Amino acid sequence: MDIKSTLMGLTFALIWSSAFTSARIIVQIAPPLSISALRFLIAGLIACAIAYALGQRPKFTRQQWRGIIIFGICQNAIYLGFFFVAMTRIEASFASILASTMPLLVALALLTVFREKLPPMGIAGLIIGFAGVTLIMGTRITGGVDLIGVMLCLFGVIALTIATLSVKSASTGGNLFMVVGMQMLIGSAALAIPALTLETWDVTWTPTALWAFAYTIIVPGIIATYIWFLLVGRIGATKAATFHFLNPFFGVAIAAILLGETLTNTDIIGVAIIMAGIFAVQKSRIAT
Repeated sequence: MDIKSTLMGLTFALIWSSAFTSARIIVQIAPPLSISALRFLIAGLIACAIAYALGQRPKFTRQQWRGIIIFGICQNAIYLGFFFVAMTRIEASFASILASTMPLLVALALLTVFREKLPPMGIAGLIIGFAGVTLIMGTRITGGVDLIGVMLCLFGVIALTIATLSVKSASTGGNLFMVVGMQMLIGSAALAIPALTLETWDVTWTPTALWAFAYTIIVPGIIATYIWFLLVGRIGATKAATFHFLNPFFGVAIAAILLGETLTNTDIIGVAIIMAGIFAVQKSRIAT
């Protein structure tokens, strides 16, 4: 892997992990589904405007449209919608830990559903990674964590797994900014229905919340997604997913620094175990 790809991967992992902290700030002042739908609407329009300025047009094959729609609904509407709701109940650091299990679930799906062979190191990585998750979950549940919030995160990360498995068809060819914009607009439309049905728009903006909202739209929303598609096109989805092993560390570190969330020794040990498991799984998949 060349230096540019490595820097892109590190940047993506850092930005992606920071989104949990900014989301936690936002959902304290706004209904989670409504603010998510608005976020994706604004981000999608910005991305599409950039795409048109670059001469890109929404001309995709049927396979590409299928991938874009699946990605938009599964990642933006279901995964991020569920996580935004969950973070009204649980801390950003815990949400980032649960989200980091996605590479493990992708490997498990490839092994059990698609019958893809996984080397012994990959099998060991799966066992180690899920052991780390179990360790943290056991401590949190004993400590009285909100189980509804946990379940929403688990459903969300399953949707993210499906989105990740579809990323290849969504990112085929050019028009990357148009891909980013369209999948966000699809996510916004899908979220608008439950938002209008279940929530009342009641927002009390603060300077911190405004900065967090703007940051979430532009940095994790547009820039990180663009980097991800670009990285997948450059080195492939399997190698790109290796950088997800950094998400647990970055996620809990950023939440601790900016939100003052406390971490126990068990959390730290569990994060280290999860990182080791994800790294082993991804390295084994690259080697095959």
